[in-house]
Amino acid sequence: AYCYHGQTLLTSDKCGEAIRSLQESEKFFAKAEALCKEYGETKGPGTTAKPSGHLFFRKLGSLVKNTLEKCQRENGFIYFQKVPSEAPQLELKANYGLVEPVPFEFPALNAHWTPETLAAFDLTKRPKDDTAKPKPDEDVKPLKEPDIKPQKDSGCQIS
Repeated sequence: AYCYHGQTLLTSDKCGEAIRSLQESEKFFAKAEALCKEYGETKGPGTTAKPSGHLFFRKLGSLVKNTLEKCQRENGFIYFQKVPSEAPQLELKANYGLVEPVPFEFPALNAHWTPETLAAFDLTKRPKDDTAKPKPDEDVKPLKEPDIKPQKDSGCQIS
């Protein structure tokens, strides 16, 4: 998040803050990389996953490094802005997108659902005779099919 926030700050000409954000991103990336390598070396059942070798993780490392170098280079040539000592705050509430999420609310209970009604659904009080009494198979009586003889004179003509 700090990497992409740093790219956004760079496009809005806040190069000093972008450098600090990318330095923070580099710090968190190094910590994540160490944890991923430790996870990949653990012994245990199942398949061994190596998150540090995942394409996203490899691309993110080079993206952080290249963007930080670009910011430092541009700050030295163009902007000459001070790098703040604290990392900029990330805006966690998204203020962009297609739609606003609607919070889910349970509908109100109907008046018919009383404690007595709910108690009537007690499955322990069901009748015992209701279990497996299969219906006897009824004998299927054969039907007599009509004797149909093919007719040549059906009225259809091929012209």
